[in-house]
Amino acid sequence: MAAANLDSSRPQNTRAIMTFLREHAPFSSMDDTHLAHFAEHATLRFYADGDEVISPDDGVITRFYVVKQGRIRGERHNAKDDRTDTTFEISQGECFPIAALIGERPTRTLHRAAGDTFCLSIEQDAFITLFSASDPFRDFCLRGVSSLLDQVNQRIQSSAMASIGSSNSLDTPLERYALRNPIVCSPDLPIEKAVARMHENSVGSIIVTDDNRHPTGIFTLRDLRTLIAEHKAPLDAPIRQVMTQDPICLPAHADAFEAAMLMAEHHFAHLCVVDDEHCLIGVVSERDLFSLQRVDLVNLARTIGTATHLRTLVSLRADVSRLVDAMLAHGADSGQVVKIITTLNDVTVRRVLELNIKKNDPGIPFTWLTFGSEGRQEQTLLTDQDNGILFETPEGMTEDQVREKLLPFAQTVNQELAECGFTLCKGNIMASNPKLCLSEDEWDDWFIRFIDASTPQNLVYSSIFLDMRAVFGPTKPLEELLDKVLSRIRKNALFQKMLAGNAFQRKPPLTMFRNFRYVTDGNKQALDLKRQGLAPFVESVRVFALANGVSTANTLERMDELAKRGVFDPKDANAWKEGYSLIQAIRMRSHQELLNRGEELTNLIDPNDLNPLDRRILRESFRQAQRLQQKLELTYQL
Repeated sequence: MAAANLDSSRPQNTRAIMTFLREHAPFSSMDDTHLAHFAEHATLRFYADGDEVISPDDGVITRFYVVKQGRIRGERHNAKDDRTDTTFEISQGECFPIAALIGERPTRTLHRAAGDTFCLSIEQDAFITLFSASDPFRDFCLRGVSSLLDQVNQRIQSSAMASIGSSNSLDTPLERYALRNPIVCSPDLPIEKAVARMHENSVGSIIVTDDNRHPTGIFTLRDLRTLIAEHKAPLDAPIRQVMTQDPICLPAHADAFEAAMLMAEHHFAHLCVVDDEHCLIGVVSERDLFSLQRVDLVNLARTIGTATHLRTLVSLRADVSRLVDAMLAHGADSGQVVKIITTLNDVTVRRVLELNIKKNDPGIPFTWLTFGSEGRQEQTLLTDQDNGILFETPEGMTEDQVREKLLPFAQTVNQELAECGFTLCKGNIMASNPKLCLSEDEWDDWFIRFIDASTPQNLVYSSIFLDMRAVFGPTKPLEELLDKVLSRIRKNALFQKMLAGNAFQRKPPLTMFRNFRYVTDGNKQALDLKRQGLAPFVESVRVFALANGVSTANTLERMDELAKRGVFDPKDANAWKEGYSLIQAIRMRSHQELLNRGEELTNLIDPNDLNPLDRRILRESFRQAQRLQQKLELTYQL
């Protein structure tokens, strides 16, 4: 009420400026007193189309600007090609030139009005006052687009918190979780005495260490139950006979997310925390990591991985959606959540395969492959099947004879995965397709033809088959295959250029006037966040990764590796990662909202349904995709 009275006492133009500012970040998060300070010190300036607003020749920047109406275009002269490049565009509600003002230096970019433009502007003194007094304003100025990502994640997190409750963040270092002075023993200690030591200390595990305190094994209550039920050893036997050797270890600076993913993937409940010399300093259990009210990652993964019936797997898919809410509430970002979803999908696929092998083992060694978004570990709740088989041909059999055994098995697996929520691929990119159930030599021949003949269909296939991963079975055959594929692509400049040209066609949905360009499937007010938003990042980054021998398939990891190798400027890589993550975050939130309303999942959204912050985030993220494509264009002379 006091804020309303304060606001109503201000002059009309001040109130109007404050009303405008409240619609845009970071002002939407600022106190009214700070907004009033800005409004009372602001002047409104008009710039006609083509007018220079600020220039590198103006010297040290002394004013801060917010676009009230119109657009500002950033221009830099490219001396190499003697041309002027547009490096960015700034639209309504956006601020400039933040970095130059904070650094007390001239701007490096000429800012020019694109069409008739009005800007609110304050002097340096008023800017410094706001910078010192307002935490949201200072945070935004220092971190730019990454603070927008935080605002999106915080809003998603606060929404999820309403039903889940708070706990430690998944970014928390393990040293905060790890139990100090963990219970340890030597390899020769009798099992009975080791169990007594666990009981005395009320712990569920004991770590076996050598003389240097390096972990060599772990023994848990679960191991004890198995020992007794299966009569594996007498209780006076040394614990080294029944311990799990070489326990999983993580350094103290690793975070809870990494620990949770390892536990989920391998179905264990404890891991060791070690220092730089690999000496044991603590133990983390799944109970330490999660205290969720409904379901947790490790427990859900174990439940899926030990399910005895298909109907159990089908019923557990609803828990995955609840887990996504829980992970968001516990601070997981969009990159972490898609990896969580992919991990649980992997566990489900493996269990379906294991259950079918128990019922009808084809008797042929094989590797179950996954392609596309699952191959990149970037799946959301909306997913279909993209899979295949790489098999070894037993002596005395032909490849066609192997397929006769494997294809009926694959057909059953594909159908049961569909029952679990992985819809059948409309393009038949599935292991039950004879063309995708191949020996290692056949896959190798297929990729040779694929790379040598850059047909339009092969370029479409590139977005699927060049992001592949083994989910089940031996991984070495795939590793050897991928080594050959990457080597051929690095040597084939024509194929690289064809890939780049194909990726360049996947345009972000922005018009030259920074309006949204909608999909043309009948819904004129829709943006496809996957095909229009994420795909330009994914496909452009893939080209650079393959051309430079980067073997990982995950888009964010590819960007990190390309920055390490000097292919990407680290600042550009961070901006592109943030843009990609922002789109993914909005996409995931949309999926959760659709699920909560009981509606069918889709990647389409209507921008008119978004608040001003989200619309601005999408524009900025799409602009980053355009910048990435400009690098692709220049690198390959498209």
